[in-house]
Amino acid sequence: ITLSAPSVAGTNTITLPAATGTMMVSGNMPAFSVYLSADQSGVSSSTATKVSFNSKEFDTNNNFSSGRFTPTVAGYYQINGIMSGGGTYTRLFVSIYKNGSEYKRGNDLLVNGGYAVTVSSIVYFNGSTDYVELYGWLLGTSLAFISGANSGTVFNGCMIRAA
Repeated sequence: ITLSAPSVAGTNTITLPAATGTMMVSGNMPAFSVYLSADQSGVSSSTATKVSFNSKEFDTNNNFSSGRFTPTVAGYYQINGIMSGGGTYTRLFVSIYKNGSEYKRGNDLLVNGGYAVTVSSIVYFNGSTDYVELYGWLLGTSLAFISGANSGTVFNGCMIRAA
């Protein structure tokens, strides 16, 4: 089957036999990918710290701002985070925060510095007020920091299904 769009912009309807559910097109499926390009210092031991992402790879619908992703299309999204620790610490983990509260925690490592932790989850967004942020937690001395080396601290996500 070949479908072609009318040359006039506006609201158009596609009807397919035996089709149910919502059809999504690439123009309304938000996706983003950001990373930390320099080390983030000022991380207090045993305190959840919001990662201050400073570089964007892409943000297809301009929904990432001020360290948070707030999609304007309701639905289910795959959200992923990686955080690399630096300095002297003995434990670290990373969490997805939804609407200001911890939503999902990733792996939790007892280590001796220089490792990365990950978190991944499918998250429902209402398309207006829901948002997510990435937080890291390190147990260590004042030398601990969130590492931006080699883009080892990353936050990304994309819509997988409409609401």
